[in-house]
Amino acid sequence: MAKPYQRPDKQKTSKKGASKGSGGQRRRGLKGKGATPKAEDRVYHSAHKRKLERERRNSGRHERESVDLVVGRNPVIECLHAKVPSEALYVAQGTGHDDRLSEAVTLANSRGLPVHEVPRRDLDAMTGNGLHQGVGLRIQPYKYADVFDLIAGVAERGETGMFVVLDNITDPRNLGAVIRSTAAFGGHGVIIPERRSAQVTGVAWRTSAGTAARLPVAKATNITRTVKQFKDNGYMVVGLDAGGEHTLDTFDGATDPVVIVVGSEGKGISRLVRENCDVIMSIPTEGWVESLNASVAAGVVLSECARQRRQK
Repeated sequence: MAKPYQRPDKQKTSKKGASKGSGGQRRRGLKGKGATPKAEDRVYHSAHKRKLERERRNSGRHERESVDLVVGRNPVIECLHAKVPSEALYVAQGTGHDDRLSEAVTLANSRGLPVHEVPRRDLDAMTGNGLHQGVGLRIQPYKYADVFDLIAGVAERGETGMFVVLDNITDPRNLGAVIRSTAAFGGHGVIIPERRSAQVTGVAWRTSAGTAARLPVAKATNITRTVKQFKDNGYMVVGLDAGGEHTLDTFDGATDPVVIVVGSEGKGISRLVRENCDVIMSIPTEGWVESLNASVAAGVVLSECARQRRQK
């Protein structure tokens, strides 16, 4: 009797299984493969492509933040006239020339600054947008002073110190305006918080009209501790607040060492800083005006302090 057909590649196996062992293949086959990778970690998934694109954009953003550029033809010319410490002038290829652009290039050449002609897309990437009018000025990082050195310097010169401390000021235009007012009325420096504060960037440089090159700005790790440091050195600390119990009309302490603390128009002065002020003072205004801009308020008080010191 003929045997039934059997596939030639079919191997006969014992019912008891492999006699010499399976080499762990069956045991490994029973193990799980682990957690399923996230969609963004699977190279074939669309979420992975979105992740790569997001990382590319973020990388470009960090590069832009590390380069401080003043853009726009008028702002660039203002900074060059004010002799803001700069590194290079960038001009986009194909930019239409006019008197302002020619003036910017002439000023840059007169100061020995390199002038780079770059593709417009490169200048777009450096600034983050296309609103640069084809020109950008790269400025140097600002060198901040030390608070203790400022206090010691004033004492060594035998001068009556006058400083401005900014608390919760995040607009660099306000910072620049305060620097300008402090310099104009004989102040000795401006102190800003190390974090959560406007920094001396191109915008602040421009608003200060170049006075940031001569008036020192210091960073303080802790504003409350800095205020106490001033008090320990004989300074009167005056906090500006719309609801202050004293008014500028009755203030007569400007002939002594004084520190003026200015808060933001919305938040005002921080609680701990306020508690360490010797005087909380308001500026008289018309009743229907809620408050003054921080830089304007600082300028008003600085002007009154300068007047009292001239009459001394």
